Amino acid sequence: MDFSKLWLDYRKLADTRRRVIISCDHSLKDSAAFEELQIAMASMVPDAIVVWRSEVFDDDSYLIVLTIHPELAEEEYDIAASANITEICAGSETGLLYGVFAFLRQTALAGKFYSFTAHSKPSQPIRMLNHWDEADGDIERGYSGKSFFFINEELEINERTVMYARLMASIGINGVVINNVNVRRKAKLLLSIEFAESLANLGELFARYGIKLFICPDFAAPKTLCGLDTADPLDENVIEWWNTTCALVFGKIKNLGGFLVKADSEGEPGPMAYGRTHADGANMLARAIKPYGGIVIWRCFVYNCTQDWRDKKTDRACASYDNFIGLDGQFDDNVYLQAKNGPVDFQIREPVHPLFGAMKNTNMIIEFQLAQEYTGQQKHVCWLIPMIKEIMEHHTCHDLPDDRVNRIVCGVAAVANTGDSYCWTGSELAAANLYGYGRLLFDENLTCDELAEEWTRLTFGDDEKVTAAVKEILLGSKQAYEDYTVPLGIGWMCHPNDHYGPSPWGYEFDRWGTYNRADRDAVGVDRSASGSGYSEQYAPALAEVYGDISKCPDELLLFFHRVPYTQRLHSGKTVIQHIYDTHFEGYAKAEHFAELWQGLKGRIDDRTFKNGCERFAEQLRCAKEWRDIINCFFHRLSGIDDENGREIY
Repeated sequence: MDFSKLWLDYRKLADTRRRVIISCDHSLKDSAAFEELQIAMASMVPDAIVVWRSEVFDDDSYLIVLTIHPELAEEEYDIAASANITEICAGSETGLLYGVFAFLRQTALAGKFYSFTAHSKPSQPIRMLNHWDEADGDIERGYSGKSFFFINEELEINERTVMYARLMASIGINGVVINNVNVRRKAKLLLSIEFAESLANLGELFARYGIKLFICPDFAAPKTLCGLDTADPLDENVIEWWNTTCALVFGKIKNLGGFLVKADSEGEPGPMAYGRTHADGANMLARAIKPYGGIVIWRCFVYNCTQDWRDKKTDRACASYDNFIGLDGQFDDNVYLQAKNGPVDFQIREPVHPLFGAMKNTNMIIEFQLAQEYTGQQKHVCWLIPMIKEIMEHHTCHDLPDDRVNRIVCGVAAVANTGDSYCWTGSELAAANLYGYGRLLFDENLTCDELAEEWTRLTFGDDEKVTAAVKEILLGSKQAYEDYTVPLGIGWMCHPNDHYGPSPWGYEFDRWGTYNRADRDAVGVDRSASGSGYSEQYAPALAEVYGDISKCPDELLLFFHRVPYTQRLHSGKTVIQHIYDTHFEGYAKAEHFAELWQGLKGRIDDRTFKNGCERFAEQLRCAKEWRDIINCFFHRLSGIDDENGREIY
């Protein structure tokens, strides 16, 4: 099959030994950890034979010892490495696999066997990817080809699936949802006997790599699959149907971790249709799967998607908090609420969701989007890891022992950016988002610089010019994208439906609640206490900052306030001059990134170089449109010229 190995393309070490000995209990010979060492050593020490145990150990040998230590946690490992012997111990086979990947990563970066020690256990207990794959092979908001899970409406397990599991385990992902939260057509049958065998087989493969399998069920399944006349979560027949179905499904699929549910959102069915609460719906499912150790992850993306644009009091940003805050403490202990990182929808700049820290008696998961729906769709380079790290370290200012998001949540999920393209993510550089996401969840102390360095060298090798250029592109790309697209937190301004390219009023008079309220005098949405009141959903200390124009951070000013174009920012610039400057500067950064990439010709493989060139050409074309259309839009509305006299059309 034709696919890249990404960061697991093991390269030859500076080592001439003829024998690699893997010493472990016989029970570990069939483990993924043992197999990964075999795969890696065949490339890293290609002249050596790899054997299990040996009576011979000499200067021409390298010894790797694998042991299970029950006193360590399941996903915890220790490494003691030297130039001749390495011992890796862990609390389970999964922990051992994580330790093996860490050993291989460090060895690959060093280019040789060397002495180091490491101790690690995951920063986050739940580290999940949500795939929005359809059973017909399409991927909603997918920018990397078709699904590799679903082919011709069948669930496939092949070499690519195995490679996927290896890649995910190597960055510490321990939960994967394989189908779209919008459950359509044949995906509704994932709860039926038709998919039971293939799901069981996929679950078995995932279990080998420490990954729990999750599916998205149709909340209305009692009606759509069984023919009942209701899906009311408190109806006895509905409860019985779910109990019976879950007993069958979990009985056949041993590694099924549970369900991810989108309900009462954007047309998806849910409990509110029957006068019930989200707690009623989530708890009913949670009780049906609790005997099998399953969990229900219930999305908080609930809002009125039929808003009248004339209505300035109704605010989509308020909806999720309003729908869930009154239910705090009412969810069962195996229910997890999954809220997006911001209150609207994966924009390049939003405030952190106000539910984090406010739901003190409810399990919370934060959701990001690696699929770049609003951040360039993997045609533009936009490395999201600095944003994810910033959000995870955000102080919510709630009265908690530790008020940071990363200490409040019980886990993290992200919409996957993968597909069946050769490089998995459409653009090779987009794979840095996938890698950085998993690594950061496993070790929150890693810096963005370290993650960029790791990924670049594991992907492209040790050419210093390549490393320097790719790191510069990655580390500057998110700010560049924000600069040439939507200013000061206003969001949207993109084409409706496909969400690509500039359209300042594309959503302005639509039903989706995504407005910028720009006119000749002012721009922004008043979400202060005197506006929609959204700012009041935060803890008092943050509410005071966000609700006050003079205190609100510049980067969120237009999200929280409607201000005149002459409003001075903390930077000293006016709003309008900031818009002009950042759009010219952002485009200039994109030009610089494209030039850096051109300088890598002959230093990286031709396939990757050509794909990158094509995508940078599209990024520059689109960034120019963003720059000129947004600047033109605000210039024509405000009538205020650029202080620097640059051309605005």
